[in-house]
Amino acid sequence: MIAESAMATQKSAGDEIPIFSAENLQINMKSINYSRTFLSIIGGVAAGIWGFTGLMGFIFYFLVMAVASVGLAVKAKFSVHKYFDSWNRIIFDGFFSGLMSFVLFWTFAYDIVHIF
Repeated sequence: MIAESAMATQKSAGDEIPIFSAENLQINMKSINYSRTFLSIIGGVAAGIWGFTGLMGFIFYFLVMAVASVGLAVKAKFSVHKYFDSWNRIIFDGFFSGLMSFVLFWTFAYDIVHIF
């Protein structure tokens, strides 16, 4: 769920000044964090079941996060400044925060499927 019109413009003296709704930006950032955490968990389970080890698992994580970034941009219809204050919010925010969840579920699923 992405909140509508996080940014509006106000015209004063011929200049356009961007005005951001802090509440909508906060809702949008929570949405990004929840989706990245969820995808980290699902990606970790998938990497564990498929038997990825070492560097291959981390490459898989970065691919999942890249797909998530593209998906968020598509969800925002590529008009990022309407919903966020910059492209960095979609591309980088939460990119490394889900890494711990990914590693936890990756090792857990790998142990269950391939060791036990």
